[in-house]
This record gives sequence, structure tokens and C-alpha cells, in this order.
Amino acid sequence: MKKHIFAFGMMAGAVLLSTHHARAQQQNCAPRVAVVDRLAQTYGETRQSIGLATNNTVVEVFASVDSGTWTIVVTTPQGLSCLVAAGRSFEQVDEALTPAMLGEPA
Repeated sequence: MKKHIFAFGMMAGAVLLSTHHARAQQQNCAPRVAVVDRLAQTYGETRQSIGLATNNTVVEVFASVDSGTWTIVVTTPQGLSCLVAAGRSFEQVDEALTPAMLGEPA
């Protein structure tokens, strides 16, 4: 569970950024089924992590371990999914978080 804390933190930051760019997001939104299908078919991406934001939106990270592409998707309770960020060089990590990574004193 601890390994997902960092990913959820990253996703939370993405959600905060997305609320400030709502107008730009509208151009990158579609029904969730269409978004997930396009990520799978075009980029070979599958869901790697998921979290629930405070405003009841679902935040997901999709990625392809083969190509290294990744996409952060935010989905509203109504089923509208918006692309928040995308990039390359995705890597899965399986490491214990240190106290410094968790913001705890050493």
C-alpha cells in the first residue's frame, strides 16, 4: 500500500492542476469507455493505479510498460473522463518508501 502513496500524491496534484484548467480540459474529455478504449488501442496503456479525489472524481494512471507511455485521467461521477497529463518513460517501482518520502522525520 505504501508504494501507492507517492502515486496518489502525484494524482492529487494533477487533480488540483486540472481544476484550474477546466476550459482547456473540455477539449480532452470524452465518455470514460471511449477514453479507456483509445488508450488501450492507440498506446497499449492499461490502468496502473487508481484513487478517489476529494471532489468524488476518480483519478487513474494508465501506462504501457512496453512503450513507456503514461496518461493521467480524471473521471467525474457522471462518467466524463478528461486527460490531465501524459508522457513517456513510465517505470513501475516496487520499493519501500523512506520516512523522508512520506514527509516524516528521519
